[in-house]
Amino acid sequence: MKIFNTMTRQKEELTPLHEGEYRIYVCGPTVYNLIHIGNARPVIVFDTLRRYLTYTGNEVKFVSNITDIDDKLIKRAAEEGVSMQDIARKYEAEYITDCEGLNVLAPTVRPRATEHIEQILSIVKDILDKGYGYVAKNGDVYFRVKADKNYGKLSHLNLEELESGNRELRHQMAQDLKEDEADFAVWKAAKEGEPYWDSPYGKGRPGWHIECSAMARTHLGETIDIHAGGEDLIFPHHENEIAQSECANGCTFARYWMHNGFLNIDNHKMSKSAGNFFTVRELAQVYGYEPIRYFMLSAQYRSPLNYTQELLEDCQKSLERLYTCRDNLDFVLENAQGSDETLKEKAAAARQKFCQAMDDDLNTPAALAAVFDFVREINTLSADASPEALQEAAKTFDELTGVLGIVYQRKKDEIPAEIMALVEERAQAKKEKNWARADEIRAELTEKGFVVEDTPKGPKVSRAK
Repeated sequence: MKIFNTMTRQKEELTPLHEGEYRIYVCGPTVYNLIHIGNARPVIVFDTLRRYLTYTGNEVKFVSNITDIDDKLIKRAAEEGVSMQDIARKYEAEYITDCEGLNVLAPTVRPRATEHIEQILSIVKDILDKGYGYVAKNGDVYFRVKADKNYGKLSHLNLEELESGNRELRHQMAQDLKEDEADFAVWKAAKEGEPYWDSPYGKGRPGWHIECSAMARTHLGETIDIHAGGEDLIFPHHENEIAQSECANGCTFARYWMHNGFLNIDNHKMSKSAGNFFTVRELAQVYGYEPIRYFMLSAQYRSPLNYTQELLEDCQKSLERLYTCRDNLDFVLENAQGSDETLKEKAAAARQKFCQAMDDDLNTPAALAAVFDFVREINTLSADASPEALQEAAKTFDELTGVLGIVYQRKKDEIPAEIMALVEERAQAKKEKNWARADEIRAELTEKGFVVEDTPKGPKVSRAK
């Protein structure tokens, strides 16, 4: 498999540090509100990467954190008159609900920043001991950026450009506390009324960037295989993670860096002020969760993705085609009498085409195209296919859609015995050319919420959608 490494700006062969085992860290949410659809893109994209690596025979240790201490959390808690922890736990639960709705696998570990204060302070000490940091007069601890000769290697910007591009963020601290404007806080002295922890530098709390460094080191080791997130995190978050981790640990922090592109709304940047801000929950209540997941996979992950209502509706229709194909496949399997083996060959070809797409930098649009090519083969060949060929087709369909994390709401209809009795009675009425009775039974089935379809292999009954 080849992936685009943000660090080198080129596609590279993906190989793990330890054969057959990938260690992946994906930046999780700051839990102060419901996630918006832009937040959902990295969650879905890198869940799909994880699924594919597992599908191809690898063990994957997947860590995605919860940021439960942050200025935004403190502000939200003050607004609502509750504790920061109350806000964090409330929106962490809401985030997990959305992830489950989107069919995102639970991480191997989902660490919380507030449960890693000891590990955070350990990295802060390493940074200070090695001369890469200093304690300001108020108890803030800063990383000394100019001491790191490799600073800026991920964002590919020089320090002067980085400083001008992030001036606003760096002004959150009084300038006279810093040796240099570019330096960033790894530990912040407590302000009145804020949550704090005791430290060798006084009461305080961790900086944002140091949290991920500590959680990654704790759960994945000093060098990990893949660090991933949205491209908005490249600078300053990931750049600062690299600097503090590599200076503290004395080794490469992450061997590959993957970043998904931005999501726009009707070709405009999403913002509350523009009135085009949508949470995952809002859209799921209208369209369901699954079309959102499908939509995120409909474009290559590094490309910008533009949301429109029409596109999400198209995703709904595409999913319906997949569900119909799979349901029809089940029906044909139950009544299979053919002998044609061609579907076995088509299944093997579909797997190959699918994997070629995924091996090319997680090209999910091409992978989806491979699935739909296979759907057309199934629709064409299933009537005459052997039971073994149909079983192979079903197995392949489930495998490929499973890697993409779609078609996950399919449940085989449990048709009540009384309904099946009516279906059989209708079939007998038709055999006896009692068309009036057959029509009466069809109407009765419709009233009870069932649809009966006459096929060459007999009547097919399903719940009305």
